[in-house]
Amino acid sequence: MESYQLLHLPPELSHIHIALYTNVSNSAVLKKRLIAAASAEGEEGERERDAVNFAFIDARLVRQITSLRLLKTAIYSATLAASQERLLTKTVHSEILWTLNPTNNISEAIRRYGVSETSTSLVLVRVAGPELSRSELQLAMGASIEGTVIPLERLGSLTDWTAVKKYHKLGNETALRGATGLEEREHIIIDEIVISSAAMKSVQA
Repeated sequence: MESYQLLHLPPELSHIHIALYTNVSNSAVLKKRLIAAASAEGEEGERERDAVNFAFIDARLVRQITSLRLLKTAIYSATLAASQERLLTKTVHSEILWTLNPTNNISEAIRRYGVSETSTSLVLVRVAGPELSRSELQLAMGASIEGTVIPLERLGSLTDWTAVKKYHKLGNETALRGATGLEEREHIIIDEIVISSAAMKSVQA
């Protein structure tokens, strides 16, 4: 798990925790928990919502995350929107999914990239305050996910570059024409385009 701080933001949005899981075996149960937690009432409901209070990014989106820098750009954009009280979704965690999605359709972002019954790889993101320690977060993540934690640096190895080009409609992108046949160069250009799109999305919306 990687943790870092955004000290210029309000305390409750200043601590970011990210983990990448593969071999996830309880995604169907997790989805049911998320649905049930959303409507649960009383103290028990509050406890359950807190237990699953993460951005769960499905394997389909993991394959479209071109770099850790893209993920951090989306997180920063979402936390900044939350600090300015201009979220376009219900929570800062769902805002991260919306920022990563190439369209402005909120329902599509959550439907396409939220955890599904068949998810086998998940990125978990928790935006929190300083009162929540790293060790507490690791325990909470481990309690909700049955899977294997792997280094975040492996995000790039999971990327489906063809899917990225399709969903971001980059097939006729002028900047890519000069990189034909140069796979590494093409990936760098795609990454820069997608990061710029995520960075500007909330402004354009």
